[in-house]
Amino acid sequence: MFSLDRWMEVLDTLRRNKLRTALTAISVAWGIFVLVFLLGLGNGLNNGMRANFARDATNGVWIMANKTSEPYAGYDIGRKITFENRDYDVAKRTSGIDHITGQFFIGGNRFGSLITKRGGKANAFSINAMHADAIYLSAHEMVQGRFLTEADVREKRKSVVIGRPVAAFLFEAEDPIGEWIEVAGVPFQVVGVFSDPGGQEQERQMYIPISTAQLAFSGADKLAMLSFTVGNASSTETQAIVDQVVGQLADQHKFSPTDRQAVRVFNNVEQFQRFQMLFWIISFFVFLIGMGTLAAGVVGVSNIMMIAVKERTKEIGVRKAVGATPRSIVFMIVQEAVFLTGFAGLIGLAGGVALLELLNKVDSDFIKNPSVGLGTGIIATSILMLAGALAGYFPARAAAKVNPVHALRDQ
Repeated sequence: MFSLDRWMEVLDTLRRNKLRTALTAISVAWGIFVLVFLLGLGNGLNNGMRANFARDATNGVWIMANKTSEPYAGYDIGRKITFENRDYDVAKRTSGIDHITGQFFIGGNRFGSLITKRGGKANAFSINAMHADAIYLSAHEMVQGRFLTEADVREKRKSVVIGRPVAAFLFEAEDPIGEWIEVAGVPFQVVGVFSDPGGQEQERQMYIPISTAQLAFSGADKLAMLSFTVGNASSTETQAIVDQVVGQLADQHKFSPTDRQAVRVFNNVEQFQRFQMLFWIISFFVFLIGMGTLAAGVVGVSNIMMIAVKERTKEIGVRKAVGATPRSIVFMIVQEAVFLTGFAGLIGLAGGVALLELLNKVDSDFIKNPSVGLGTGIIATSILMLAGALAGYFPARAAAKVNPVHALRDQ
């Protein structure tokens, strides 16, 4: 393998057979390129979808009050449903619910913003009036201080948890913990700062105790939404929990349990399982295409190497006639096959990785960080190298055993 003379012979043979060398190299490089690109694209799609789900708990359920679409118990359609604090208390006792929070929409808008001030600085940020378990319904991570507690809610404290962009705008380089800000004219004390993998869109928010918001912004005991997590419950188990909670709400607010418009349910467990199934199908499809492309490359390399050995039968006869051993002949051909397929495979691998890097620069919510492990590319290249080596080895071994006189007569 490390013989300089043999390497010179291999390179000279490749130079003299440019067409065969080019066909073999293209077959190998294309197979590796397509495989690497498809696997990287599949990983990017997976990362993109997971990033979208990372904004909220994958085991979370959100139930929002809406308007009825069916007449029930003497009530006409179009009646506005409004949850109450007692709905939260009843749902909290439901078996299977892990963490639960209610939410009061200040101003009637879930994503409404209120002017927040500190000193001479003022800006509008989203305000969430929720219970302490709201932290479990999101992907937030506390970077300073703490999140809301049950004591904050119970004692109607003027506590607020803010996102990093909010802290950066209002406090710049100052430590915000313990400082006071004004939210729609009401003073609140900062108790924590959070970050979120969803980026600034998810971080430009603030959280205040729901009881404080109901008191300060004329919310009485009204709620607009209930949110909860269901632990490790399956899709079927989660649906049973949802049906039970919706049934409780229907009894309390006199609407039909089958009225899908009265309350809107977003079941992230079901959505996430659907996504996993979809991604499994896509991954399997990508794998089949990649393996098919790789198999086509293997067949191409094998055919080309067998033809190459057949073309060199007379050369092999001459070598044997002047004293070359069968082993040296086989090693030379196998070394040529391994070098050519390995070199072309690395080119295909580099091309696939380069295209994935270009794709990575495109800002997309669906495809994020499309990449493939180096080990995957090396394994695929090794498979093609082995295929080329075997394709050259068996006919070369057969040719090396032929009588030199017969080999010289080969047409």
